[in-house]
Amino acid sequence: MSGVLDRVHLVGIGGAGMSGIARILLARGGAVSGSDAKDSRTVLALRAQGAHVAVGHDGANLDQVDGGPTAVVVSTAIREENPELAEARRRGIVVLRRAEALAALMDGHRVACVAGTHGKTSTTSMLTVALQHCRVDPSFAIGGDLNESGANAHQGSGGVFVAEADESDGSFLFFSPSIAVVTNVEADHLDHHGTVEAYVAVFDSFVERVEPGGVLIACVDDPGAAALARRAAERGVRVRPYGRTASGPGAARLLEHRPDDGGGLASVELTDEHGEVEKIEVRVAVPGEHMAGNAVAALLAGLELGADRAGLLEGLAAFGGVRRRFEFRGRADGVRVYDDYAHHPTEVDAQLRAARPVAGEGRLIVVFQPHLYSRTRIFATEFGAALGLADEVVVLDVYGAREDPEPGVTGELVAEAVPLPPERVHRESSFDRVPELVAGLARSGDLVLTMGAGDVTMLGPEIVTALQQRES
Repeated sequence: MSGVLDRVHLVGIGGAGMSGIARILLARGGAVSGSDAKDSRTVLALRAQGAHVAVGHDGANLDQVDGGPTAVVVSTAIREENPELAEARRRGIVVLRRAEALAALMDGHRVACVAGTHGKTSTTSMLTVALQHCRVDPSFAIGGDLNESGANAHQGSGGVFVAEADESDGSFLFFSPSIAVVTNVEADHLDHHGTVEAYVAVFDSFVERVEPGGVLIACVDDPGAAALARRAAERGVRVRPYGRTASGPGAARLLEHRPDDGGGLASVELTDEHGEVEKIEVRVAVPGEHMAGNAVAALLAGLELGADRAGLLEGLAAFGGVRRRFEFRGRADGVRVYDDYAHHPTEVDAQLRAARPVAGEGRLIVVFQPHLYSRTRIFATEFGAALGLADEVVVLDVYGAREDPEPGVTGELVAEAVPLPPERVHRESSFDRVPELVAGLARSGDLVLTMGAGDVTMLGPEIVTALQQRES
């Protein structure tokens, strides 16, 4: 497929997944063009690397590179009526899904893929940084920007490719990894899969694509991942379990997690294939036991890739996080402001629990933006219960992304489900009023957390500015 990828046009090139493919193609000397709805720092960076990027979608955008594209790459967010996709089909140009293009870029590498309902971006990032500390230069494609490099993708010099594997539309079935990590399997993306059973089944299909002699690394504390591991083992796939309940050959058992200076220290019991047990400590610079679990998964994957254990542990201790994963946005008038991508009830619950010790004696104030109408309708009650872990909650309108609005599905469904006194739950439909609202709620010592997969991330700096104005 290498010839097909000589000249590539990416529709929605500024997105997390598409921009990563563009970066790797550019690093390999390919001609890259694309389009996006608006300019962004990602688009500007891609232009600086040599990509031709148009703002807005138009069939004529396919002619930005001499000769036109040999392939057009689209994500599931791109609808059939998109003028560039329609023009590509009219011209008979090869149209690839994002994962198809990524799978082609993996060719010739030893591939480690990280999948799961939650935690895959952080785990993929941890593995990448840990390998870099072992002087391995992996190629990687991640759904978020590493704080260390500021990039979500890289063309490495070695023979290893680390990738986040997206189950939302089943596109991770294009990959054939030698190492598959599954952090958890919990119902989500039912707008695509339809039923919980279908969602679970796609993970079984993913594990079936593990290369002969490969390994599944699975968190057995999660019922869905534990059941997946059992089924995989019955089919003859080698499994390395991790978590509080992990046991047996190849297991990494988490014995204890101690919060420590904004991060944590995990005591882990490693069991080799002969049953020999060794206790080690894994330091993680980001808060939460769920992050310690992600670090253990990354450690096992790194060991399977043949990396030095000491170097892996050093890299995990130095891991500085991923953009939009409990990312510090600023401090003003004694209030700290963070931003996080959590957009599923389990993620919201885990991140708020991790943020609580960071808040210390201060209160925890969360500004939450529901993501997708279907997810809000299905999980409104669960979102409310998770948000009840905060002291003050501000709920915004639904960020619809690729979906059309559904009658009656609004942020109000979530706000009504939060089990806090009504005066501590604030429903706000106007973005412009949120910074002033939060500045009025927050007291010195409090921690504010903006949360969601949409444009709620824009509010962090504005809240800091509002707090600065209050202070002055």
